[in-house]
Amino acid sequence: MPRAAAIYCRISDDREGRHLGVDRQLADCHALAERKGWPVRDEYVDNDVSAYSGKLRPQYRRMLHDIKAGDVDAVIVWHVDRLHRQPKELEEFIETCDAAGLRDLATVTGDVDLATHDGQFVARIMGAVARKESDDKSRRILRKHQELAERGEVSGGGTRPYGFAEDRRTIKKSEAKIIREVVTRVLAGDSLRSVCQSLNDRSIPTSTGNAWSPSTLKRMLVSARISGQREHQGEIMGPAVWEPIIPPEQTARLRAFLGRGRGTTRTPRRYLLTGLLRCGRCGATLVSRPRADGERRYVCATGPGFAGCGGTAILARELDPFVADAVLHRLDTPELEAALRGEAAKDAEAAVIQHDLDDALDHADELAQAYGAKQISMREWLAARGPIDQRIEELRKALSRATRTTTIAQYVGQTATLRREWDSLDLSRQQAIVAAVLDHVVVNPARRGLNRFDESRLDAVWKP
Repeated sequence: MPRAAAIYCRISDDREGRHLGVDRQLADCHALAERKGWPVRDEYVDNDVSAYSGKLRPQYRRMLHDIKAGDVDAVIVWHVDRLHRQPKELEEFIETCDAAGLRDLATVTGDVDLATHDGQFVARIMGAVARKESDDKSRRILRKHQELAERGEVSGGGTRPYGFAEDRRTIKKSEAKIIREVVTRVLAGDSLRSVCQSLNDRSIPTSTGNAWSPSTLKRMLVSARISGQREHQGEIMGPAVWEPIIPPEQTARLRAFLGRGRGTTRTPRRYLLTGLLRCGRCGATLVSRPRADGERRYVCATGPGFAGCGGTAILARELDPFVADAVLHRLDTPELEAALRGEAAKDAEAAVIQHDLDDALDHADELAQAYGAKQISMREWLAARGPIDQRIEELRKALSRATRTTTIAQYVGQTATLRREWDSLDLSRQQAIVAAVLDHVVVNPARRGLNRFDESRLDAVWKP
């Protein structure tokens, strides 16, 4: 007769958090323990946790620990599939029980004697059947979601998407207004972090009532849902049955701007002209590097990891406002206004460019997988990768030009307004405006003996 039995219960899906499924399992298992006369030492309950997904089940691991420690010498479950849906986990369970001398596994649907090979064989058969049932269910669910996506229909439950009501179709006007504001700000150059801070300062919560974070905001912005498109496994399948909040072209820009490889936890910028300065001696890009006293400056860096000559440096405190003023003046020129009118006509091509970029990125991924599987050699990989990388770079530049129009169009001819607002703009927005107009600035070496800011050192190269 066992002296300390464990009751293990699990249910995969409890969206409402009411524990009804595990409560029924517990009641049946306690009734079985009473009929057998087994004293129950503890209950181990994993609610809303799948055994098929392979994710950690905390209470199951705790039960295994207690079996190994000898604190438990029998296990009661409602059915063997509550314990395992993965054969490898079943084998671990059998080995643990063998090592600890645990022989009694009772189920409401029939006992399994782990002390015999026949009993272990039965347990393995039941585990294999449970795995096949899970595989079949998973395949049916995936096919169903793909079919719904192809038709542009709503699928699943989960958290209410921001901008939409609980039916996931009806647009919430107040939230849609916030989405349009956020999209405009991000495409104009505001950082995700600064936008989140603005929303949180105004007590505007997410759809779950929580504060905004950069990752939450990015997930919402790159979602095809807000532009009335249906997405499945990261791919846009086509128009959805609900109305769009923003046009599809803006989703294409957002996915390019916030897409692959772009993180959400970058160090906040402190330098306006990062990446926009070139050394007049060697042509290397100047980097931001403060002096020992903390004074901000840009330098042509030399040493490991840098290709500069080390012969050029300039203080940011004097250079940044000078270049900003030159950019504001440039925004008032008729040449720039005419160029922007020509670029605005290209905005409608953003969705097509994004589609081509996604294809190129997928092609690069497929090539890497082929090399990883040893289907092609390193030489073949290098030969094929070059043209793909070149195409990716060209497509990204094309999308960058479309974003440029959004960044500065509202300020062309409005320099007086922008001058008043400049100091209150987020630094990321300021840098986006500068980068939209200025290609780079060549910084020539300082004149010997001159200890003041010398604008004659600077040669600006403007974007056409």
